[in-house]
Amino acid sequence: MTILHVSQPVDGGVARVVVDLVRGQREAGCRVLVACPADGRLAAEAAAAGALVLDWQAGRSPGPGTLAEAWRLRRIVRGANPDVLHLHSAKAGLAGRLAVRGAVPTVFQPHAWSFAAVQGPVAAASLRWERFATRWARAVLCVSAQERRDGEQAGLTARWQVIPNGVDLRHHAPADSAARRAARMSLGLDLEDPLAVCVGRLCRQKGQDILLDAWPTVTEQLPGARLALVGGGPEATALADRVRELPDPARVRMAGDVTDPRPWLAAADLVVLPSRWEGMALAPLEAMATARPVLLSDVPGARECLPPELLRTGLVEPENPAALAHLIAQALKDPIECERLGLLARERMSDYHDVRGVVRQVELLYRNLLRDGVPGPRAAGRRDTRVPERS
Repeated sequence: MTILHVSQPVDGGVARVVVDLVRGQREAGCRVLVACPADGRLAAEAAAAGALVLDWQAGRSPGPGTLAEAWRLRRIVRGANPDVLHLHSAKAGLAGRLAVRGAVPTVFQPHAWSFAAVQGPVAAASLRWERFATRWARAVLCVSAQERRDGEQAGLTARWQVIPNGVDLRHHAPADSAARRAARMSLGLDLEDPLAVCVGRLCRQKGQDILLDAWPTVTEQLPGARLALVGGGPEATALADRVRELPDPARVRMAGDVTDPRPWLAAADLVVLPSRWEGMALAPLEAMATARPVLLSDVPGARECLPPELLRTGLVEPENPAALAHLIAQALKDPIECERLGLLARERMSDYHDVRGVVRQVELLYRNLLRDGVPGPRAAGRRDTRVPERS
């Protein structure tokens, strides 16, 4: 089987999902190609995982150049001649479906709905597009049941498939007390201070601004607590300015973008991600695989990935700094309970979120689509998978 993944973004959780799929699909003997901008992290990591990387120059957001980007992608698809085209996130989903229009068996994986990320006329336009474009995907792959329900409630008609995100449990091993100590020493952190870590792209979606709003209340209750923001992104400068305005900015560390977040996860007592929206965030899964408890906004995917024991203390209402501060402080005051919950979180990852199981389920989805020749929900069935000439 020849699989062509198309992705923009080229960083963060989406890129890591693509790389994990590439690695597993190559191990299964598939020919795997990845079309993405060459200047991001995804290109290098996908190549290292065994993919043939094709340079697709495309911006992260829609704009005047989108039609040209779709035309460039059409040429890439024609040259690659894949059995399956797998489109990741809104931008690749937009350009890819415009480029191919269902002529190649297409799987669209939104990784959170585009219309949830914006408001007003832009949200309405995004929703109209998604309602129209599902006809050009043989399957819409959601990473949580809530993401699927949100799509259905928004009026999308699709052949739905839900496959939760997974993590490579060989790569993300549980970190014991010795690993925590070693990680803190390597990162220049105090060995005893309670530490909350937020790993994620610095952007509005991930809600680091909400976390900074909550942090002064945390330090009022727990003066020794420290916070680390791990990641880069468009809000880095604004968030750094917010940190400098805090009563004790020295207790918040902006770690920047890192190639490997595992030392930060190992160093943490608690991993926090106060997102405004998600499909199913990958960073919390990686934290739980490292045997760290998490505190998440109750957005799509969060409730589904947590063990039952974490549903009470591991979920918080979105955009509620006061509730967030209370739960962070309560967790950091009890490191023994954090360790216990972290072990339960690791068990949950082993049972439900091993990436090897995800790869098998995605391969089965591909094979079922190819075997059945199932078209999109409102498209005429065609077995000719040639990309049409430009009209």
